[in-house]
Amino acid sequence: MKTTRQYERWAGLLGGVCIALALNACAVVDRSDTAGATLDKNASWTVLPIANRTETPQAGLRASAIAQSLLTSGGVALTRYPDTGDEETLFDTAKPDIDTKALAWARSQNVRYALTGTVTEWRYKVGVDGEPAVGLTFDVVDVASGKVVWSAAGSRTGWSRDALSGVAQKLEKELLGALTK
Repeated sequence: MKTTRQYERWAGLLGGVCIALALNACAVVDRSDTAGATLDKNASWTVLPIANRTETPQAGLRASAIAQSLLTSGGVALTRYPDTGDEETLFDTAKPDIDTKALAWARSQNVRYALTGTVTEWRYKVGVDGEPAVGLTFDVVDVASGKVVWSAAGSRTGWSRDALSGVAQKLEKELLGALTK
């Protein structure tokens, strides 16, 4: 009788561990303070264009809008990057000079920190479930020096009934949460 109960306990514990590992596998996040700097959330900030390296049109603009909203709601005062309408066209996502122009603009506005990054995945997976999947990298650049002082990368998938924008918002909140504390 004792061995059956012990087996049941171990099976329950092992099942719980497997479920926890499966749920944790849905998100991967890596953050680093690359320069050892403490970032001042009360300094002047901006969100520069976020590069779209996916096949999904305007994913960079969507990620940028979420980042702006999260930083603002976290108490960071943002200087808005001007919407020129040509940061990301529908089909041509390669604009090699946008980073240089955006950083020059930030310097002209006396901005201390600029958040920029890359969208590496923004789609619904192909298959029966059609799960949403998002992959992002973020860098905080010290505008005066042009050096990256903080970076984060992460990916997250959702369940078949989750919205892609909701999955993106959860990932960005997890990645950028350290900047608003």
